[in-house]
Amino acid sequence: MYPPFVSVMTDDRPEGVDEPDARTRDVVVPLRVYKTVTVFSTLFAVAAVVGGFLLIDQATERATLPTSEIDPVVAIAGIALIVVGAGTYAFSTRFRTAEMGKSKDDADEPSDNG
Repeated sequence: MYPPFVSVMTDDRPEGVDEPDARTRDVVVPLRVYKTVTVFSTLFAVAAVVGGFLLIDQATERATLPTSEIDPVVAIAGIALIVVGAGTYAFSTRFRTAEMGKSKDDADEPSDNG
């Protein structure tokens, strides 16, 4: 068994290759565009997820049908609509303004962690 202070994990990245910066995936936009994207993408995502559950509910007739009588096309359309809503919301979280920062990047507060 290894002592608790010895790390047995190795880093498989080649030398000189840094961790990818999370900000490289962000899209920097003006504040007005950020607000518009956030509002409408959230509205669309919520509507899509609710609509997907309504389609699943319709396909199963409020979960009362036996499995052999479920309408698979409507059920798959409902699941697809839920996935589209989730993807839209996840994509919209990539937008930020130039003034926005990541809380983990702020070094204003000292760490009380030891």
